[in-house]
Amino acid sequence: MKVVGINGSPHKEGNTARLIQTVFNELNRQGIDTEMISLSSQNISGCTACGACMKQKNRHCVITDDSFNVYLEKMIAADGIILGSPVYSADVTSQIKAFIDRASMVLAANKGLLKYKVGASVIAARRGGAISAFDTLNHFLHSKEMFLVGSTYWNMVYGNQIGEVEQDQEGMANMKNLGENMAWLLKKIHSNAEFS
Repeated sequence: MKVVGINGSPHKEGNTARLIQTVFNELNRQGIDTEMISLSSQNISGCTACGACMKQKNRHCVITDDSFNVYLEKMIAADGIILGSPVYSADVTSQIKAFIDRASMVLAANKGLLKYKVGASVIAARRGGAISAFDTLNHFLHSKEMFLVGSTYWNMVYGNQIGEVEQDQEGMANMKNLGENMAWLLKKIHSNAEFS
């Protein structure tokens, strides 16, 4: 089994990466492979609403001058997906918004590619906007027929400067618990031949 984490922060090794890695640590402890994908240096462009993916239905976006199609294929191949973002202007970053906008269109044209996968969203926030960002990412996961994993609280951790999230003990404990819950659900799904 494998879980792919999409880090939507402009900082490759910032607070969002630390949250995803905390979830990964628990998944790895339980024998589940993980891969972090950072959008920080990829310049993923937004959807142009050209409609080509709806006509071609080939699991790809016609924009090919960035890594979007490679990352989407990694998500399709994975058993679980974690989306992560810091809060910018009371919502997700432009990097992950561009990614999920394009993914939404390609996946709508090729229905069922993420169906029955396990998904979770994690948010790093200084103060406000965490719920809005959390909703944005979860709306994407829900609309693709994925099973969302919860924890003891909403999956958000507070901190501003890089590393400050680690001082939010409750938030970091929530990330560890999220990893435990995600591993449990992945194992349950994969032990049932109906979903394999």
